[in-house]
Amino acid sequence: METTIPMIMAKLVDVGIQNSDIGYVFRMGGLMVVMAMLSLLFGAGAARTASVAATGFAASIRQAMFYKIQDFSFSNIDKFSTSSLVTRMTTDVTNIQNSTMMVLRMCVRAPLMFIMALIMSVSINAKLSVVFMFAIPVIGVMLFFVSKFAMPKFRLMLRKIDDLNRVIQENLSGVRVVKAFVREKHENETFKNTTHDVWDAQLSAEKLIIVNMPIMQLVIYACIVAILWFGGNMIIVGDMQTGQLTSFITYVTQILMSLMMVSMVFIMLVNSKASGDRIVEVLTEEIDITDDGANENLKLEDGSVKFEDAAFSYHNDIMNCAVRHINLDIKSGETVGIIGGTGSAKTSLVQLIPRLYDVIQGRVIVGGHDVREYKLDHLRSEVSMVLQKNVLFSGTIIDNLRWGDENATEEEIIEACKDAQAHDFIMSFPDGYNTNLGQGGVNVSGGQKQRLCIARALLGKPKIIILDDSTSAVDTATDASIRDAFAKKLADTTTIIIAQRVSSIEHADKIVVMDNGRINGAGTHEELLKINDIYREVYESQQKGAE
Repeated sequence: METTIPMIMAKLVDVGIQNSDIGYVFRMGGLMVVMAMLSLLFGAGAARTASVAATGFAASIRQAMFYKIQDFSFSNIDKFSTSSLVTRMTTDVTNIQNSTMMVLRMCVRAPLMFIMALIMSVSINAKLSVVFMFAIPVIGVMLFFVSKFAMPKFRLMLRKIDDLNRVIQENLSGVRVVKAFVREKHENETFKNTTHDVWDAQLSAEKLIIVNMPIMQLVIYACIVAILWFGGNMIIVGDMQTGQLTSFITYVTQILMSLMMVSMVFIMLVNSKASGDRIVEVLTEEIDITDDGANENLKLEDGSVKFEDAAFSYHNDIMNCAVRHINLDIKSGETVGIIGGTGSAKTSLVQLIPRLYDVIQGRVIVGGHDVREYKLDHLRSEVSMVLQKNVLFSGTIIDNLRWGDENATEEEIIEACKDAQAHDFIMSFPDGYNTNLGQGGVNVSGGQKQRLCIARALLGKPKIIILDDSTSAVDTATDASIRDAFAKKLADTTTIIIAQRVSSIEHADKIVVMDNGRINGAGTHEELLKINDIYREVYESQQKGAE
């Protein structure tokens, strides 16, 4: 419609106005109005459908990324920082969304307009159309320059946005620590420097992009001036009519505008290419812990655990192992304590049981079978682990507890909370179990958070429960009460307790002493006091502290 209107306008001028034919002028004018309305209607429809499609595409990408991240193993998650994943699911996807919308709107419209306007202008005056031959190379060189030098700068800009998100996330999650240590000025300065880095990177990238518009406008105006000069001379000598020149200028504008549209889309694609690469990194990340080769019908028969010359490395390097040459046999229903210094790989060891990480040498056998023979959901539903960092989610206390068993009855929830010594403090809240915890459980103390996480794990009625330093924030009396409840209620459940306090594990059936990724000793409390120097040293230092 848009490329036909100038031709009708030329006839209106050269035939209707030139011959003073008012009826012809009204007919052509009415036809132009109708075509303009149709053009407006189709343009609005194109904008709406492109917006819907681009928004849906962005939603699909975010969903695919989120689902992929849910399938990540711990080692996959270690490759991407949290702030980077947030940027990829927000800023990067938004860049892709905007580019998709522009492509859908422009990459059909602009080429068609270019071709049709070029045909129309050539049909009006082929000689005058030669002016375009000077404009197109200039635009081509400019687009090549932008694509070559702008892409690395946009990648750098996105990495700086990652850093900005990291600073914001750390500050907001640790705002209480910031205030406790009066570090507001330091955090303000850090934020200022980070935002300045983003500003620098973005400005450096945009400097190349903003050159596009002035050059395009210069080319358009230069073409129009040249056409007015040559076209005016043609009118004087009678080789061209006034209406034809007017329509020719309109076609020139349409041709150059279509080229400008293509250049704008091209520039957006350059920007979104960097975002697209980062998104593809997440979507194509190879998940290293899967159900491949697992027996779908295999279930855990008991809670026995056996390590056979097991070794594990965070870098998948046998020469740089966090855990090495582990041989350990835990019978079903036993209570096993694990103790050792900071960095002795206590947590790394127990994370191999539910396959949060995989061994690179040896085997981990649970319930009589290698952990790799179980489907992940079957294995992890029978191995409850209270992680070292206690995590609660937004929502009520009962919502968080039902993570352990979404079908748990109220009686089962209360019983689990009593075993974890959490029931009394929950009932002290005005709303009891319906108390809203806020983001990350900010409404409860560290010890209360630990007890809620233990109750959540108990609700799953697992065959193996692992407590990773999960009572460090509770007092010794509460710790003892939790251990008593475990001894009575979890007699058939294998319990593995990582602890810093000897008192938390001295009554265990077996105590394992870890040192530098190896087992330094194993036995009962009395046996280790006699034969293991590390255990005895820890025990004596804590006894002196107690005295």
